[in-house]
Amino acid sequence: MIISIASGKGGTGKTTVATNLAISLESDIQILDCDVEEPNVHLFIKPEIDKTETIYTPIPEIDEEKCTLCKKCEEICRFKAIAIVGKTVLTFPALCHSCGGCIAVCPENAITETGRELGVVEQGSFGKIKFVHGLLRVGEAMSPPLIKKVRSYLKPDLINIIDAPPGTSCPVIAAMNNTDFVVMVTEPTPFGLHDLILGVEAVKLLDIPCGLVINRSDIGNRDVYDYAKKEKLPILLEIPFDRKIAEIYSRGKMIVDEIPEWKEKFAGLYSTIKDLVKEGRN
Repeated sequence: MIISIASGKGGTGKTTVATNLAISLESDIQILDCDVEEPNVHLFIKPEIDKTETIYTPIPEIDEEKCTLCKKCEEICRFKAIAIVGKTVLTFPALCHSCGGCIAVCPENAITETGRELGVVEQGSFGKIKFVHGLLRVGEAMSPPLIKKVRSYLKPDLINIIDAPPGTSCPVIAAMNNTDFVVMVTEPTPFGLHDLILGVEAVKLLDIPCGLVINRSDIGNRDVYDYAKKEKLPILLEIPFDRKIAEIYSRGKMIVDEIPEWKEKFAGLYSTIKDLVKEGRN
């Protein structure tokens, strides 16, 4: 089972849901923090890190002695990562998407691959919970390759919970794609609804079943609920705007540890997801 926890915007409580869901289950769990630009799952479950791997993405390296300046590499690159200026070949590593097209079309075999550091992947554990997250190198713009590397550690025999980046752009798609269920975390405000609609539309394109967790459920208005009814999106859990819960979060603690009755609610959230996935497969 692979469950992605996502949100149309930041600050909705996505990581709160992901971590408390993981802690509440008795089964062997793996949580993968794919919010590689600002991962914070580790701040809550506090894993022991036992492995760190530096991740690189391939970029072109030009042998100017072999190059005939035919411009085929420049023509195939949609991202303008290679340019021919006079008799000089310029490469722009930050623009490269590592597709390998330039290498494939070079008639002189003048292009080889070298690596650009993307960041690191760290692995560890907390009790029965296995933990993986990515840390994007400062100044690096290409997060999807690092997200895909984090996802490569998915274990089919475990319950895998993915904490996706916020928003609806390429990093989110890389994190959510090919999962069994997406939990969209939102709040009942105009901004929450606006970004929720964008997120749900992205999930529809991926053809993944989806349900909602409404955080701070007793503020704002009923528009999110009306939207959920209209789109036939199940409301899986409601978390109230509660000072005690906010204080627990601000101290880096777990709701399910500090307020025991919430452990049953988060375990029920997983049971509901499991039933919905089963229904969808039948």
